[in-house]
Amino acid sequence: MLSVLRKIVQEVSAAPDLESVLDLTVRRIQRAMHTQVCSIYLLDTITQRYVLKATQGLNLEAVGVVSLSPTEGVVGLVGQRAEPINLEDASLHPSFIYVQSTGEERFHAFLGVPIIHQGEVLGVLVVQQHDRRRFDESEEAFLVTVSAQLAGVIAHAEATGSIQPVGNNLGGTAKIVQDRRFSGVAGAPGIAIGQVFVASLPADLEGVPDKRAKNIEREVEAFTEALEQVRHDIREVSKSLSQRLRSDEQALFDVYLRMLEDNALAGQVVERIRAGNWAQGALREVVAEHVRQFSSMDDAYLRERATDIRDLGRRILSHLQEGVGSHEVEYPDQTVLIADDLSPAMLGLVPEDKLVGLVSVSGSGNSHAAILARSMGIPTAMGVVDLPYTRMDGRDIILDGYTGRVYVNPSDDLKNAFGEILREEQMIAAGLETLHDLPAQTTDGYRMPLWVNTGLTSDVERSLERGAEGIGLYRTEIPFMTRDFFPSEQEQMHIYRRQLEAFAPRPVTMRTLDIGGDKALPYFPISEENPFLGWRGIRVTLDHPEIFLVQVRAMLRAALGYGNLRIMLPMVTCMHEIEEAIEQIDRAVRELQEEGLDVERPPIGIMVEVPAAVYLTRRFARKVDFISVGSNDLTQYLLAVDRNNPRVADLYAPYHPAVLKVLQFIAQEARKEHKTVSICGEMAADPGGALLLMAMGYDVLSMNSNNLPKVKSAIRGCSLAKANSLLQRVMRMDDAEAIHQYLRTSLKKMGLGSLTRPSLPGRED
Repeated sequence: MLSVLRKIVQEVSAAPDLESVLDLTVRRIQRAMHTQVCSIYLLDTITQRYVLKATQGLNLEAVGVVSLSPTEGVVGLVGQRAEPINLEDASLHPSFIYVQSTGEERFHAFLGVPIIHQGEVLGVLVVQQHDRRRFDESEEAFLVTVSAQLAGVIAHAEATGSIQPVGNNLGGTAKIVQDRRFSGVAGAPGIAIGQVFVASLPADLEGVPDKRAKNIEREVEAFTEALEQVRHDIREVSKSLSQRLRSDEQALFDVYLRMLEDNALAGQVVERIRAGNWAQGALREVVAEHVRQFSSMDDAYLRERATDIRDLGRRILSHLQEGVGSHEVEYPDQTVLIADDLSPAMLGLVPEDKLVGLVSVSGSGNSHAAILARSMGIPTAMGVVDLPYTRMDGRDIILDGYTGRVYVNPSDDLKNAFGEILREEQMIAAGLETLHDLPAQTTDGYRMPLWVNTGLTSDVERSLERGAEGIGLYRTEIPFMTRDFFPSEQEQMHIYRRQLEAFAPRPVTMRTLDIGGDKALPYFPISEENPFLGWRGIRVTLDHPEIFLVQVRAMLRAALGYGNLRIMLPMVTCMHEIEEAIEQIDRAVRELQEEGLDVERPPIGIMVEVPAAVYLTRRFARKVDFISVGSNDLTQYLLAVDRNNPRVADLYAPYHPAVLKVLQFIAQEARKEHKTVSICGEMAADPGGALLLMAMGYDVLSMNSNNLPKVKSAIRGCSLAKANSLLQRVMRMDDAEAIHQYLRTSLKKMGLGSLTRPSLPGRED
């Protein structure tokens, strides 16, 4: 059974559309289990009925016609219970309903299992047999296993609309579904309403979007030219290697050339172009079909031809993209840029006055692209894994950067609702600009320093424009991520000096290199099964003192003449790490002094980001000059939730009672040793969270510069006494969402409702 299951999963994954998936599945299961019938019923979300979508054994005329409500028949009962039902004779069961058109009156034994994806019943998988018997445990286990595998494929196929032929996507007569919602992870806050432009990487076949061909003859011509260039390339390679290869090896190049003949791959691509798809999209379709066909073959030699087809496809695509590069690309006035894996370079593709939003199918809220988007103030959603991005070019879209959701083909009602929110945001932003020169001081005179988190040179100007009083976190890994090799000491010194110089004499807190987890360097790969619990942060730099020393030396040299540098150590878990890092910093100070530079050891602090550090806060405080809390990672580790995983992102709750208790404990422990304690994370950037942190006793709040005006406005509109009252009430509550709602309501009562995250259409609060 295991080998049969592997084959089913492999074939299902390679199937071109949902209809093929279902037909293939029922045929394979019916044959593997030696039953007379295998059928699949899927729940129609509009009619709320289980529709017969595929069968092997029942009347084929019933497919797409027969349907049952969730309260009808044994099929409906399986869906209701969300568990398998195994019957010796289904006709004797009280829930049995006879549907004449199916021809199932001949069958008695019945086994139905629900098809469930993320807690939602998508349909029911059924096998039936003439004999009166109960299917045994191994048969039931097999069907449940197939159902679990099938659920993910069905969910993705439905989400991506893969049952629709390309002609319909390119302007056919199929009805367009409005307000189609896809969920990801919030990358950068804000609302964007615009038109999709799909960006793809060079020679990335899978990422090529479908686009309607504006000039079919020109597309055919471009493809023909690219094809001839590839033929030329292959002939040249064949000629250059002719003296080094045997005749049978040389013949492989002839195989490549035959694949490019008009009656094979090339002819099919031209057909797709004439059907309306542009050359790149047509090529992607045809190559994918050939790859699927070869990959499913039993013969090992023929299976390997799938690799040849992919290679040829990439070669042709590369030449096609070179041709496109010579033409001016037209971007919509309100461009929402979508990519499979959004890179910083892609952000520069669209003119600044036209780019209103960013969506990445892959990636996380901590990716370089997301960090850049936040600093630029561009609404962004990351990790929207089910988004059918290759079929969305030119579509209308609404992007909700607060929740990470996108709405495709939005209705006028939804556009109007989000449009109103967008106008309110713009009015509020204009009003907050007047706060630049005013202090973040409560109505009863308490002053709260507001610092910023930076990573890019461009962040500095934005931060100063918004009235930042210092830098609480400078992510030094960002310059490392934008290069192809480790930057030299001199390069680092110039980068750091720009931050220190711009903010002098205000403090600049530089975190030492924090790589690992979801922050990888292409030239220093770290491959681990669980990177968040692996080699990251201080663990990497202490294992590589040559990297650590160069960075610290660059920081110390950059601070000469300014005296505003603070060094912060990330991901600390024990005293030994602190002592070893301080020893290395002292060594760098001595080396530079011996070289004749007038440097001094700057204040050194640590980040509390892991639970182990929480309970050692007071001991750590005795050893260092300041404490800073990395609330994003700390929340993630406390709740065992990867906030960058859209499947569980809803469980990431900054206002979880356990998180609040830990944050209060850290502040109390640090103050016992009379050390300043700051926090840099998303909670500090939320007006309600900022008031709670102020009441807990945090000395500094550090945030993204875009959020600073809102937080300042909240502090200026509230008294410290009122903040303390809010904190006391919140600490008695035991539900994260209830706490969040209470804070929003309280801010509204204080006349600060405009500072809270807007109440968005389609969001369950």
